[in-house]
Amino acid sequence: MVASLGDHGRHTLPPVMPTPTRLAPSPPCSWLLALLLVLWGASEQSKGGKWQVLQPEGPMLVAEGETLLLRCTVVGSCTDDMIKWVKVSNQDQQEIYNFKRGFFPGVMPMIQKTLEPLNCDYSIYIHNVTTKHAGTYHCVRLDGLSEHSGKKLDEGTSVLVKRAGDPEPDLWIIQPQELVLATTGDTVFLNCTVLGDGPPGPIRWFRGAGLNREAIYNFRGISYPNVTAVQASNNDFSILLHGISTEYAGTYYCVKFQRKPSRQYLSGQGTRLRVKAKHTSLQESEFTNERAAKVFPSGLLSVLALAVLGLKAVTLAALLLALAAHRRNP
Repeated sequence: MVASLGDHGRHTLPPVMPTPTRLAPSPPCSWLLALLLVLWGASEQSKGGKWQVLQPEGPMLVAEGETLLLRCTVVGSCTDDMIKWVKVSNQDQQEIYNFKRGFFPGVMPMIQKTLEPLNCDYSIYIHNVTTKHAGTYHCVRLDGLSEHSGKKLDEGTSVLVKRAGDPEPDLWIIQPQELVLATTGDTVFLNCTVLGDGPPGPIRWFRGAGLNREAIYNFRGISYPNVTAVQASNNDFSILLHGISTEYAGTYYCVKFQRKPSRQYLSGQGTRLRVKAKHTSLQESEFTNERAAKVFPSGLLSVLALAVLGLKAVTLAALLLALAAHRRNP
């Protein structure tokens, strides 16, 4: 067949095959499951996680004219609710301090004195104690609906006041350290001096308050890991915490027990321990970031970081949108 003149100069192009669209690799199911669990947990916690007030049972003994430290730590959400202290004596309730409003002479929150960011710490000082300060003190949460919407009062912290002319008590427990700052790996000294004998019974150390408090040391010969007694004198019941980590943080109480009847006899005012993690070197930080980049894709890592930071507003719908965007953008 003879080609026509119009066909000269034309180039026959090979047929173009359509290039298949490359989809971004889907994240492994294990990553998606882990992310889903994190976000679900954050959502459940924001809906109504457990809210608990921890304060020592006491009793605590303080002399007239001295300063009383009443400790209160809140576990759970502690920024959206109103906290106040109430004193109960002879069936009467008196508001001692309100963290949201009011002026209370002679009472100061601990955070104003220490200048430390004591998160969820609602401890207070009562200065120049008199006999009228004897009673039981309750750290109470209000729901913000009304002034009388507090939860039912728990056991509280009982306080005994020694007047100037009273005979010396049979027992004093002195915990002079209010706040101790330490770094991971340090050895921490927790001071406790017991003056007098009191009834027969042991001295023990605890961390925390309430039913879930943790036994730290018992001077009856029971050993605990990483804890040793100082015993510089017969009145010295101080302890050393060796090689501490951030898990050691909390409030430690030196407590005297009575054997018969078996009960807590007297408690110290407590020592708050804050533990700061050591800064890693630049090489360690770069190595950690490099490993994290290899394990997690950047998109997923960003979403997971936001979830871990506690974004309570993240819901399951937001999770699905984030995953859809990740699949569309390779």
